[in-house]
Amino acid sequence: MRKSDDKGGKRPRGRTLRSLKSTEAFRSFVLDQLEEIGDVTPRSMFGGVGLYHRGVFFGIIARDVLYLKVDEGNRSDYTRAGMKPFKPYRDRPGTMQYYAVPLAVLESAMDLTTWARKAVAAAERGAPRR
Repeated sequence: MRKSDDKGGKRPRGRTLRSLKSTEAFRSFVLDQLEEIGDVTPRSMFGGVGLYHRGVFFGIIARDVLYLKVDEGNRSDYTRAGMKPFKPYRDRPGTMQYYAVPLAVLESAMDLTTWARKAVAAAERGAPRR
């Protein structure tokens, strides 16, 4: 049985989305680092930021962490570096096909560009055909 709060309303039950909010400084840093691939468009998403390259969703900025799209073509880059997948819900076991980018990669615009291009390719492979 659900309990009511002091105002007579019901408390939310089930999945709890943690805040995805990031600082403006981190967002700007990531976008500067990705300048080389061009056409990166940030879009607000549940407090975080979705990253698109020519309309293809390939990255997420959440809680001052950059996550990039993975599939069988690039997942091993992340797992070898010990990186974890994006998990938006505290109480849900599932994860998304986006992994945190290692700090050393994030700090090198050249390396990040390479990883981002692989993420775009992964997103394109997974995109529905029109």
